[in-house]
Amino acid sequence: MEHRLRAPLSDGDVRRLRVGDAVLLDGTVWGLRDATLIRIFDQGQAPPVDLRGGILLHVAPSVRPSAAAPSGYEPMTVGTTTSTRMERFTRGLLRDYGVRAIIGKGGLLDDSSAAFAEYGGAYLAIVGGAASVETEQVEAIERVYWKDLMPECLWQFRVRAFGPLTVAMDSQGASLYRDVARTARERLAAIYAKMGLRP
Repeated sequence: MEHRLRAPLSDGDVRRLRVGDAVLLDGTVWGLRDATLIRIFDQGQAPPVDLRGGILLHVAPSVRPSAAAPSGYEPMTVGTTTSTRMERFTRGLLRDYGVRAIIGKGGLLDDSSAAFAEYGGAYLAIVGGAASVETEQVEAIERVYWKDLMPECLWQFRVRAFGPLTVAMDSQGASLYRDVARTARERLAAIYAKMGLRP
């Protein structure tokens, strides 16, 4: 199925998503990366904004100063970064701060999948190398928080028709990454068996 959703997301928005669905997003997307998450969880500083119903984007954008932009910055490149190194923060983001969706590339692991099922969330995968398209879909950088972490600040992006994104992990516990890994193992075992070898 295809979905056009506006942030912040409700429980119903997320619960109806299924692995393989396509999503386009409008509204606010919060950009962050390792440094912001470390500040929140390891250094104990609460986010300066309300993230309930929020959509997070794993990113550290390249920006330039702009007097015309509401935040003082305009995007040059908004390229998604790999998510797995931020795996340990997923559960806390959903449980403690009400985050509903995470956008990234490369996927997350089984604990994140379990957290999405428990709290109602989804991982939305974006195609790697699509930074130029992503950047065009960012209408504005509206605010920037924790500028001392530049470029790994907390970014408030206003987006329109952001995507298409693929639901890669859903609130039912399904995961495209787990399915792909299982299929790969099964095919590899079949290849070894055909060759008379043991994996």
